Amino acid sequence: MAKKSLKKGIFITFEGPEGCGKSTHSKLAAELLRKEGFDVVHTREPGGTGVGKRIRDILLNFKNITISPLTELLLFEASRAELIREIIKPALAKKKIVISDRFNDATLVYQGYAGGVRLQEIKRIESVSIGKVKPDLTVLLDIKPEAGLKKIGIFLRDRMESKHIAFHKKVRKGYLDLARRNRRRIKVIRTKDTVDATFKDVKKEVLNVVRRYKRPG
Repeated sequence: MAKKSLKKGIFITFEGPEGCGKSTHSKLAAELLRKEGFDVVHTREPGGTGVGKRIRDILLNFKNITISPLTELLLFEASRAELIREIIKPALAKKKIVISDRFNDATLVYQGYAGGVRLQEIKRIESVSIGKVKPDLTVLLDIKPEAGLKKIGIFLRDRMESKHIAFHKKVRKGYLDLARRNRRRIKVIRTKDTVDATFKDVKKEVLNVVRRYKRPG
């Protein structure tokens, strides 16, 4: 199958509380678009680069160390800056579709709404770390914290997932607030009982944004 062309690169991000299925659905979306004939790059945060993988290890796997929300913020932004430089910008410049499992909305929510770092301070740092890079579509998979964490299980949780339930309730509230403020970009999809049922809604939003920038023919 010949590769389908786009008018511009498309950036799609997946967000949501822990256990919402964003990793699963971001991969399914990438597979769908590849089958449709598009050139797709799938990545994740933190991670996606050599530097990002090291930072991910610090942020998520070291449960026995305390990291302040401000330090978390700076580490996430460092990982994000490298991801943009190495992966996102080059792919978008070649008019590819980039799908990322989390992006800067996660920082606004986890370190801002839930962690207490002022949103204006986060945005000030992001003006340097991400510049003008912004998603064309953000799929927000919504699930109640109790249900999401139950899916993960106590013994499989990383450092962020192991935070108190009150923290995760603030995360969900923060995401929904961002969605209300960014209705055109952020599409809220309530998770269903099955992956297929949820992905039906995800597929609709993903194909809508791709059609907007697809070249005819």
